[in-house]
Amino acid sequence: MRMRHITFLGAATAALVATIPAQAQDGAIDKRVERLEKEMRAVQRSVFPGGSPTFFEGEIAPDNTPGERARSNAPVIDLTARVDALETQLQTLTGQTEQNAFQLRELEKQFTAYKAEMDKRFADPAAAAPTATPASLAPTVKPPATTPTVAAAPAKKPATTPAAKPATSDAARLALVKKVEVPASGNETKDAYDYGYRLWEAKLYPEAQAQLKTVVTKWPSSSQASFAQNLLGRAYLDEGKPSLAAVAFYNNYKDRPSGARAPHSLMYMGVALDKLGRKADACKAFRELEEVYGDKAPQDVRTDAAAAKTKAGC
Repeated sequence: MRMRHITFLGAATAALVATIPAQAQDGAIDKRVERLEKEMRAVQRSVFPGGSPTFFEGEIAPDNTPGERARSNAPVIDLTARVDALETQLQTLTGQTEQNAFQLRELEKQFTAYKAEMDKRFADPAAAAPTATPASLAPTVKPPATTPTVAAAPAKKPATTPAAKPATSDAARLALVKKVEVPASGNETKDAYDYGYRLWEAKLYPEAQAQLKTVVTKWPSSSQASFAQNLLGRAYLDEGKPSLAAVAFYNNYKDRPSGARAPHSLMYMGVALDKLGRKADACKAFRELEEVYGDKAPQDVRTDAAAAKTKAGC
């Protein structure tokens, strides 16, 4: 009977001793789970857009029990630790991916805004371009029809007398246009450009602009298109329309960067912007000329660009 009582006490003591490590291990797991949850919340705040560690107080105290995991021999606890480590790594990678995606979206927004601003700067004056030159050419086709009507009744309609002056000026301008020889070398594209050049040389700027636009529209891929578009900008510039000139030069440089007159257009675009009072943009155009073409630009372009830069105060 005594032996049986001793055996029962020994078994109870062994059971009690066995439950103590289990309770200790449960407490350790609870501590680790609580610590991992705090770490996960801290990582989420610092990784997601708008999060900043300067706005949060630290929740994680230093772990001063490095031997805790080594002392636990239970396979289940070791497996839990490995799963926790994998989950933490996955959360970190997910956070980095989201942060990178956010930064890419921000860069795309900035680039789109910059591109829209540049297009708007050069596209606004272009709205007036189609109506600027063709209207001036229309009256030159019909000057004789209006002249007899005005002269028919000078006494009854004195108000119509001023109308005779535009007719006279149109007739005189038509006579000037007729004095310009039309080339006939057999090369249709070159002849069209040369005629526009001769009109520009004669300072018949509206007629030259219409002719040069025809060359660019009809033969956009020809080698003469770069010459014609650049000369179109020169005609606007000489006529005192720097805004339209800047658009023409910009389009030539943008559409034909390897064209024969692309460096010239970039240089003259800076000149036109300087005339518009946009000195910062003019300096950008001169810097781009140096960066894109450098010594490959013709010597006269580099010389003129250096003088224009000095004048603009770049």
